[in-house]
Amino acid sequence: QVQLVDSGGGLVQAGESLPLSCVASGNIVRIDIMGWYRQARGKERELVATMSSDGRTNYIDDVKGRFIVSRNDARNSAYLQMSGLKPEDTAIYYCYAQICIPNHYGLTCGPYWGQGAQVTVSS
Repeated sequence: QVQLVDSGGGLVQAGESLPLSCVASGNIVRIDIMGWYRQARGKERELVATMSSDGRTNYIDDVKGRFIVSRNDARNSAYLQMSGLKPEDTAIYYCYAQICIPNHYGLTCGPYWGQGAQVTVSS
């Protein structure tokens, strides 16, 4: 029932900017955390930037000052503005959300993932 759809990505040159967006849909009660992870070729998936429902953000050190994560709770959406992109930012970026949905007894909460968007930064 719940679906996350990534949009954005593409090929840019070093120093340029690129936005990513994500929209969640379905029988959502609340989204506790929303943001992005990324996975570069040959590397493990890592957190990039997330925002909690209370507005607190979490960024990997390498993107601090360059990336900004935001969310629009009325639209169940999140946005990542990536600036000053570097070749080492090249990866598949996956929208991530910790979402609570109703069940027969109350709520169940767990992780959901978007389909991924390729970001390639050339030098």
